[in-house]
Amino acid sequence: MSELPPGTQEEEEEVDANMPMRVQRLEEFGISSTDIKKLAAAGYHTIEALAFTPKKALLLVKGISDAKADKILAEATKLVPMQFTTATEFYQRRNEVIMIQTGSKELDKLLGGGIETGSITEIFGEFRTGKTQLCHMLAVMCQLPTSMGGGEGKCLYIDTEGTFRPERLLSVAERFGLVGEEVLDNVAIARAHHTDHQKELLLQAAAMMAETRYSLLIVDSATALYRTDYSGRGELAARQMHLAQFLRLLQRMADEFGVAVVLTNQVVAQVDGMAMFNPDPKKPIGGNIMAHSSTTRLSLKKGRGENRICKIYDSPNLPESEATFSIGEDGINDPKE
Repeated sequence: MSELPPGTQEEEEEVDANMPMRVQRLEEFGISSTDIKKLAAAGYHTIEALAFTPKKALLLVKGISDAKADKILAEATKLVPMQFTTATEFYQRRNEVIMIQTGSKELDKLLGGGIETGSITEIFGEFRTGKTQLCHMLAVMCQLPTSMGGGEGKCLYIDTEGTFRPERLLSVAERFGLVGEEVLDNVAIARAHHTDHQKELLLQAAAMMAETRYSLLIVDSATALYRTDYSGRGELAARQMHLAQFLRLLQRMADEFGVAVVLTNQVVAQVDGMAMFNPDPKKPIGGNIMAHSSTTRLSLKKGRGENRICKIYDSPNLPESEATFSIGEDGINDPKE
């Protein structure tokens, strides 16, 4: 067997240190391999996933009793830091957050450096405003090294509207001098056909992320299937509950794996009495559940020609401002005069 090159082992260990802890590690703390297999089958592939999950959710896993759930949660919370910390420590961690650039300097400046990892960014707007084009761009950008504005990881893409086009990735790859075949191999794509399937794909995604370093998860669009699977006011409560569970799973994955989660959302025209006083009476669908689940919300609208305007609609740290970018053959770029 050939020896590893010097430093390879240390590098592998360093990569492992940045990955979440595999659920199999709980065997060291008295949890049986049978129970660990049951947890993995239910979508809990890391110790972080268990620590972020309420006990009642674990009790839904077949074969996990009350006593076992208590033992699993006790061991998981010992390994994952979940206690209070100082704002100074939190600030230092925030400074280490990776930002995935968009390809447009103007847009990156608006976003404070790019799309933030470890949180949910929602992009909404009418058709032809550039939502899907921005997703395609980020699917390539996330693969670049951090020194080039990337996330040094693969991309996981859930397409609900059939708008994913690998050709777009190849033209962006060419712009950055990347090998097209490698770029395509680093994007895992799945077409969701209904809302239950969309949610099921997240469980598969968690298993993949536990194995390999991913830096971005895209859902384009997060709400399209909800508009068709649930109709009328009679199903509104069921729709919002299902959507809330889906968004909660996404937030858990952002926390668990440190990936940037990017959702696109559709808009609906407001038909209430206030619409006449609003120059742009369109609002993102999903209501308060979507609003509270997204960390940063970006509104896109059409500009002149190939130009598009992005506005910070809601953010905990970015001022309400806007920037112009353009969409070209090689992806997202600075605005064209």
